[in-house]
Amino acid sequence: MNDHRRYAHAIELLRAAKLRPTRQRMALARLLFASGHRHVTAETLHTEALEAHVRVSLATVYNALHRFTATGLLREVVVDGQRSCFDTNTTDHQHFFIEEEGQLQDIPAANVQITGLPTPPPGTSIRRVDVIVRVAKVPG
Repeated sequence: MNDHRRYAHAIELLRAAKLRPTRQRMALARLLFASGHRHVTAETLHTEALEAHVRVSLATVYNALHRFTATGLLREVVVDGQRSCFDTNTTDHQHFFIEEEGQLQDIPAANVQITGLPTPPPGTSIRRVDVIVRVAKVPG
């Protein structure tokens, strides 16, 4: 995707999510959504931004990722109590977590069947179920 199309796509996404297209949000959206579905941490996106000569603080990256998540542009995947990844694929699917690499990999929704869910508490409904299958590399 060329720069003009990435710019137009970023504006379209932000406006559809009713987010003001600030310079920093535009730059981060272009980095996030220009090359298909991916998983990023705030730190990796911050590094990518700096390498692309986008002047942005890590706090601003965190804020943008959380705003993008709140408006449905991203899905936050909590890997453990101290680490979150942000997924540009917001459709129903699950994840492998490759422990040695600290990387998420999508599992297509059709490949996981979840049965026997409990009845949710009164006045609530199940919104989604997140499954993370932790895997380790096999030696040799």
